[in-house]
Amino acid sequence: MQVRADRVSLEGHHGPLLPPTSLTVGEGDLAIVHGEPGVGVTAFGLALAGRLKPTTGTVHAEGTDAGLPELVAVVDAPGVSEPDDALALRVVVGEELALAHRPAGKEDVARWLAGHDAAPFAGTRFENLTPALRTRLLTELAAERKGVRLLVLDTPDRHTSDVDSWAGLAREQAERGLAVVVLTATTPLSALPFTPARLGSAEQPEPQHHSPEPGPAPTEELPESTDGVSE
Repeated sequence: MQVRADRVSLEGHHGPLLPPTSLTVGEGDLAIVHGEPGVGVTAFGLALAGRLKPTTGTVHAEGTDAGLPELVAVVDAPGVSEPDDALALRVVVGEELALAHRPAGKEDVARWLAGHDAAPFAGTRFENLTPALRTRLLTELAAERKGVRLLVLDTPDRHTSDVDSWAGLAREQAERGLAVVVLTATTPLSALPFTPARLGSAEQPEPQHHSPEPGPAPTEELPESTDGVSE
Protein backbone atom coordinates (compact mmCIF):
# COMPACT_ATOMS: atom_id res chain seq x y z
CA MET A 1 0.00 0.00 0.00
CA GLN A 2 1.26 3.47 -0.91
CA VAL A 3 -0.27 6.90 -0.50
CA ARG A 4 0.78 9.43 -3.15
CA ALA A 5 0.28 13.16 -2.95
CA ASP A 6 1.04 14.77 -6.32
CA ARG A 7 1.56 18.54 -6.29
CA VAL A 8 -1.22 19.09 -3.79
CA SER A 9 -2.14 22.70 -3.04
CA LEU A 10 -4.89 24.28 -0.96
CA GLU A 11 -6.41 27.74 -1.09
CA GLY A 12 -8.05 29.32 1.94
CA HIS A 13 -10.50 32.20 2.21
CA HIS A 14 -7.63 34.66 2.60
CA GLY A 15 -5.03 33.16 0.30
CA PRO A 16 -2.88 30.04 -0.14
CA LEU A 17 -2.81 27.57 2.74
CA LEU A 18 -0.48 25.06 1.12
CA PRO A 19 1.84 25.51 -1.87
CA PRO A 20 2.09 22.57 -4.30
CA THR A 21 3.61 19.64 -2.40
CA SER A 22 4.32 16.04 -3.34
CA LEU A 23 5.01 13.04 -1.13
CA THR A 24 4.91 9.26 -1.46
CA VAL A 25 4.93 6.89 1.51
CA GLY A 26 4.33 3.17 1.76
CA GLU A 27 4.05 0.61 4.52
CA GLY A 28 7.16 0.59 6.68
CA ASP A 29 8.16 4.09 5.52
CA LEU A 30 8.84 7.01 7.83
CA ALA A 31 8.76 10.52 6.35
CA ILE A 32 9.26 13.79 8.17
CA VAL A 33 7.64 16.80 6.52
CA HIS A 34 8.72 20.29 7.56
CA GLY A 35 6.86 23.54 6.99
CA GLU A 36 6.48 26.97 8.48
CA PRO A 37 4.27 27.15 11.60
CA GLY A 38 0.65 27.71 10.65
CA VAL A 39 -2.40 25.99 9.30
CA GLY A 40 -0.69 24.84 6.10
CA VAL A 41 1.09 22.01 7.92
CA THR A 42 -2.15 20.59 9.29
CA ALA A 43 -3.87 21.20 5.94
CA PHE A 44 -1.37 18.89 4.25
CA GLY A 45 -2.03 16.18 6.82
CA LEU A 46 -5.79 16.49 6.31
CA ALA A 47 -5.32 16.31 2.54
CA LEU A 48 -3.31 13.08 2.95
CA ALA A 49 -6.22 11.68 4.95
CA GLY A 50 -8.82 12.66 2.35
CA ARG A 51 -10.44 15.10 4.76
CA LEU A 52 -9.63 18.20 2.68
CA LYS A 53 -10.07 18.26 -1.08
CA PRO A 54 -6.99 19.75 -2.76
CA THR A 55 -7.46 22.88 -4.84
CA THR A 56 -4.97 21.43 -7.29
CA GLY A 57 -3.17 18.10 -7.44
CA THR A 58 -4.29 14.69 -6.24
CA VAL A 59 -3.94 12.31 -3.32
CA HIS A 60 -4.63 8.64 -3.84
CA ALA A 61 -3.83 5.25 -2.36
CA GLU A 62 -2.36 2.43 -4.42
CA GLY A 63 -2.47 -1.28 -3.72
CA THR A 64 -5.74 -1.20 -1.77
CA ASP A 65 -9.44 -0.78 -2.37
CA ALA A 66 -9.93 1.18 0.87
CA GLY A 67 -10.47 4.94 0.81
CA LEU A 68 -8.13 7.47 2.36
CA PRO A 69 -10.39 8.21 5.38
CA GLU A 70 -10.25 4.52 6.34
CA LEU A 71 -6.52 4.16 5.69
CA VAL A 72 -5.16 7.34 7.25
CA ALA A 73 -5.37 8.57 10.85
CA VAL A 74 -4.32 12.14 11.67
CA VAL A 75 -2.99 12.22 15.23
CA ASP A 76 -3.41 15.28 17.49
CA ALA A 77 -4.15 17.82 14.75
CA PRO A 78 -4.60 21.31 16.29
CA GLY A 79 -8.24 22.32 16.25
CA VAL A 80 -9.24 19.10 14.51
CA SER A 81 -8.38 15.86 16.31
CA GLU A 82 -6.52 17.11 19.39
CA PRO A 83 -8.36 16.22 22.62
CA ASP A 84 -9.90 18.79 24.94
CA ASP A 85 -7.17 19.68 27.44
CA ALA A 86 -9.66 19.76 30.34
CA LEU A 87 -10.73 16.12 29.93
CA ALA A 88 -9.33 13.32 32.06
CA LEU A 89 -7.20 10.81 30.20
CA ARG A 90 -9.74 8.02 30.77
CA VAL A 91 -12.40 10.13 29.02
CA VAL A 92 -10.13 10.79 26.04
CA VAL A 93 -9.29 7.10 25.74
CA GLY A 94 -12.97 6.19 25.94
CA GLU A 95 -13.83 8.64 23.17
CA GLU A 96 -11.02 7.33 20.97
CA LEU A 97 -12.04 3.71 21.50
CA ALA A 98 -15.65 4.57 20.67
CA LEU A 99 -14.49 6.41 17.54
CA ALA A 100 -12.72 3.22 16.48
CA HIS A 101 -15.96 1.23 17.09
CA ARG A 102 -14.33 -0.70 19.91
CA PRO A 103 -15.70 -1.47 23.39
CA ALA A 104 -15.38 1.75 25.41
CA GLY A 105 -16.92 1.06 28.81
CA LYS A 106 -15.15 1.81 32.09
CA GLU A 107 -13.58 -1.64 32.27
CA ASP A 108 -12.51 -1.49 28.63
CA VAL A 109 -10.81 1.86 29.18
CA ALA A 110 -9.13 0.66 32.37
CA ARG A 111 -7.89 -2.45 30.56
CA TRP A 112 -6.51 -0.40 27.67
CA LEU A 113 -4.70 2.01 29.99
CA ALA A 114 -3.19 -0.83 31.99
CA GLY A 115 -2.05 -2.54 28.81
CA HIS A 116 -0.28 0.64 27.74
CA ASP A 117 1.41 1.42 31.06
CA ALA A 118 -0.81 4.43 31.71
CA ALA A 119 -3.21 3.26 34.43
CA PRO A 120 -1.79 5.67 37.08
CA PHE A 121 -2.74 8.63 34.85
CA ALA A 122 -6.38 7.67 34.25
CA GLY A 123 -7.72 10.68 36.16
CA THR A 124 -5.07 13.16 35.00
CA ARG A 125 -6.24 16.15 32.97
CA PHE A 126 -5.00 15.69 29.44
CA GLU A 127 -3.13 19.01 29.47
CA ASN A 128 -1.05 17.76 32.41
CA LEU A 129 0.33 14.69 30.68
CA THR A 130 3.97 14.84 29.66
CA PRO A 131 4.38 15.51 25.92
CA ALA A 132 5.98 12.11 25.39
CA LEU A 133 3.09 10.26 27.07
CA ARG A 134 0.48 12.38 25.27
CA THR A 135 1.92 11.65 21.84
CA ARG A 136 2.54 7.97 22.57
CA LEU A 137 -0.98 7.25 23.78
CA LEU A 138 -2.71 9.15 20.96
CA THR A 139 -0.49 7.44 18.40
CA GLU A 140 -1.16 3.99 19.81
CA LEU A 141 -4.90 4.61 19.90
CA ALA A 142 -4.83 5.66 16.24
CA ALA A 143 -2.60 2.76 15.21
CA GLU A 144 -5.07 0.28 16.67
CA ARG A 145 -8.01 1.51 14.58
CA LYS A 146 -9.23 -1.13 12.19
CA GLY A 147 -7.95 -0.58 8.66
CA VAL A 148 -5.47 2.22 9.44
CA ARG A 149 -2.24 1.84 7.45
CA LEU A 150 -0.88 5.41 7.56
CA LEU A 151 -0.36 7.54 10.65
CA VAL A 152 0.10 11.30 10.33
CA LEU A 153 1.53 12.78 13.54
CA ASP A 154 0.63 16.46 13.46
CA THR A 155 3.40 18.68 14.88
CA PRO A 156 4.37 16.72 17.99
CA ASP A 157 7.21 19.26 18.20
CA ARG A 158 4.72 21.93 19.27
CA HIS A 159 4.61 20.20 22.67
CA THR A 160 8.30 19.56 23.23
CA SER A 161 11.82 20.29 22.00
CA ASP A 162 12.80 16.66 22.68
CA VAL A 163 12.98 15.32 19.14
CA ASP A 164 13.87 11.79 20.25
CA SER A 165 10.58 11.44 22.16
CA TRP A 166 8.49 11.53 18.98
CA ALA A 167 11.07 10.34 16.44
CA GLY A 168 11.59 7.06 18.29
CA LEU A 169 7.85 6.53 18.57
CA ALA A 170 7.35 7.17 14.85
CA ARG A 171 10.16 4.76 13.99
CA GLU A 172 8.58 2.04 16.16
CA GLN A 173 5.30 2.35 14.27
CA ALA A 174 7.10 2.12 10.93
CA GLU A 175 8.91 -0.99 12.16
CA ARG A 176 5.50 -2.50 12.83
CA GLY A 177 4.68 -2.08 9.15
CA LEU A 178 2.67 1.14 9.16
CA ALA A 179 3.42 4.11 6.94
CA VAL A 180 4.22 7.11 9.15
CA VAL A 181 4.39 10.83 8.33
CA VAL A 182 5.48 13.29 11.01
CA LEU A 183 4.59 16.93 10.36
CA THR A 184 7.00 19.38 11.98
CA ALA A 185 7.08 23.16 12.18
CA THR A 186 9.09 24.42 15.16
CA THR A 187 12.05 22.05 15.20
CA PRO A 188 15.15 23.48 13.47
CA LEU A 189 16.04 21.52 10.35
CA SER A 190 19.46 20.74 11.81
CA ALA A 191 17.82 19.00 14.80
CA LEU A 192 15.68 16.61 12.75
CA PRO A 193 16.94 13.01 12.65
CA PHE A 194 17.20 12.93 8.85
CA THR A 195 16.55 15.15 5.84
CA PRO A 196 12.85 16.05 5.77
CA ALA A 197 10.45 16.55 2.92
CA ARG A 198 9.47 20.21 2.60
CA LEU A 199 6.08 21.79 2.14
CA GLY A 200 6.04 23.55 -1.21
CA SER A 201 8.34 21.07 -2.90
CA ALA A 202 7.59 18.48 -5.58
CA GLU A 203 11.03 16.83 -5.38
CA GLN A 204 11.40 15.13 -2.01
CA PRO A 205 13.99 12.87 -0.38
CA GLU A 206 13.10 9.22 -0.07
CA PRO A 207 11.44 8.33 3.24
CA GLN A 208 13.31 6.04 5.59
CA HIS A 209 12.18 2.46 5.18
CA HIS A 210 12.03 0.15 8.18
CA SER A 211 11.65 -3.58 8.00
CA PRO A 212 9.22 -5.17 10.43
CA GLU A 213 10.73 -6.04 13.78
CA PRO A 214 11.87 -9.68 13.74
CA GLY A 215 9.79 -12.05 15.80
CA PRO A 216 11.20 -14.68 18.13
CA ALA A 217 13.54 -17.11 16.45
CA PRO A 218 11.89 -20.44 15.71
CA THR A 219 12.86 -23.23 18.07
CA GLU A 220 15.15 -25.67 16.32
CA GLU A 221 13.75 -29.16 16.33
CA LEU A 222 16.12 -31.76 17.74
CA PRO A 223 16.60 -34.98 15.80
CA GLU A 224 14.76 -37.94 17.19
CA SER A 225 16.77 -40.01 19.60
CA THR A 226 18.10 -43.29 18.27
CA ASP A 227 18.90 -44.70 21.70
CA GLY A 228 17.98 -48.32 21.85
CA VAL A 229 17.39 -48.67 18.14
CA SER A 230 19.25 -51.61 16.67
CA GLU A 231 21.28 -51.22 13.53
